[in-house]
Amino acid sequence: MKFQVIPILRIFDEAKAKEFYVDFLGFQIDWEHRFEENTPVYFQVSRDSMQFHLSEHSGDGTPGTRIFIETDSIDALYEEFSAKQYKYNRPSIVEAPWGARILEVIDPFSNIIQFNQFPSPD
Repeated sequence: MKFQVIPILRIFDEAKAKEFYVDFLGFQIDWEHRFEENTPVYFQVSRDSMQFHLSEHSGDGTPGTRIFIETDSIDALYEEFSAKQYKYNRPSIVEAPWGARILEVIDPFSNIIQFNQFPSPD
């Protein structure tokens, strides 16, 4: 059996969402859907094995959702994000009580993406 989890994150402004997820975090837009012109957008962004659905539709997700992502490249992500000098988010790496190093970013809609790198088992 194989599973894939794709979180749906609530957004309120398509341009701000694209600025954050594409320009800052380095995701690509896979597809977009709207029922007709001047209606809410629903689209998928991805980066490597991560996929998120972003939705302007009322009832799709709750602002303030936290996503926990394990990575083996926290320092590389930090360098990449820091180099972009994104006006609204300057992340840092912190040590978590559970032993992970954490890099947390918050999108313009209060959704929290928490990248975690655990110590190697050696």
